[in-house]
Amino acid sequence: MTEHGHGGRAGWPLWEVFVRARRGLSHSHVGSLHAPDAELALRNARDLYTRRQEGVSIWVVPAAAITASSPDEKDAFFDPAADKVYRHPTFYQVPDGVAHL
Repeated sequence: MTEHGHGGRAGWPLWEVFVRARRGLSHSHVGSLHAPDAELALRNARDLYTRRQEGVSIWVVPAAAITASSPDEKDAFFDPAADKVYRHPTFYQVPDGVAHL
């Protein structure tokens, strides 16, 4: 595979596959595959990752379209959020008489 997410069969792009389980509420990353286009990537993902009817929904995303933070820089990347106490529910006072918030 090259830097730009191309490789595999005759230069087909790499696709990341996410499946939502029957009893799940969110999609989980289950693997990757090469395919020439989104439609074939979706069909191949169904055949490869839901053979036992594990899922109810599949997403395929071109790997080249994903931007991710680096695990090596996790401290510097996530530190700014630590000083924003207003994001924590303990910062707020719940008014008397409010049963559910």
